[in-house]
This record gives sequence, structure tokens and C-alpha cells, in this order.
Amino acid sequence: MINNIGKVIKLFISLDGTSHRSNKENLIVDRNGINIDKFYKKDINRSILLTSIKAYEMMKNDEIETKDGMLGENILVDFNPYDLNIADKIKIGSAILEVTQHCTLCKSLKKIKDCVPKLLKNDRGVFAKVIQSGVIFEGDKITKLS
Repeated sequence: MINNIGKVIKLFISLDGTSHRSNKENLIVDRNGINIDKFYKKDINRSILLTSIKAYEMMKNDEIETKDGMLGENILVDFNPYDLNIADKIKIGSAILEVTQHCTLCKSLKKIKDCVPKLLKNDRGVFAKVIQSGVIFEGDKITKLS
């Protein structure tokens, strides 16, 4: 059974020598993560971070102004990724990802504002690893596989 659960809003990578995310029209992914990302071949279970637009809305409601990508996400989505369970598989474009863990409280988010880690404790996103190589594009539908 396949369930459409949302879509990709924006895509980001981290490049060596920078601390910010670069917006991309597509991501090429394989079992080692996102090609050309500085975290490629590092921690495979944390290869891709999916974050909801809801996290940015929560900050905006708290009068914290940020730009997309500042939460460290690779894939910004229009649904709450916390609705996914660990080991759930999702298809985005031609790639298949497996959810590996919920995002942990990250002290680096204090760079945005001291209260951000606590504000987003259960709303920052989920990590996933690549099960099937492929290409992910902005606007792609996201389907949950069962």
C-alpha cells in the first residue's frame, strides 16, 4: 500500500568550508548519503534530515526570523515528519529513504536564538538513510511505503 503524505518544498546541501546550507533544485542520493554534501559517507543513519515548514512557522510565531535551511535540513517538507515511525520507508522522486531517528536536541540551534532548541525539541525533524539510490527534486511527492 502506498500513501501520499506530502511534498518537497525545498532542498539543501552543506558544502565543505561553509556553515550554511545551499539551496538545490535536486539532490542525487545513494547509500552513502547526498552526493557533494560535506556529510557524504559520514554517519549513514543521519545522511538526510527532513524538516517541516511547521518548525519555521513555530519560530515565526515566536517572533524569531530565519531563512529556510537554517535548521540544518536537507529536505524541507509540507507535513510533520514526526508522524513517521522509525524504520518507515518513504519514496521521494526515484529514491527510497528509511527513517532512522527523530532529531535530537541540537545546541547549534542556539546560534539562531537561545530558546530555539527547546522550542523545536519535538518539531525539528527526522533523520533518514538512503535505501535506494535516486534523484529528489523540489516539488516531488512523498509517499509512505508499507
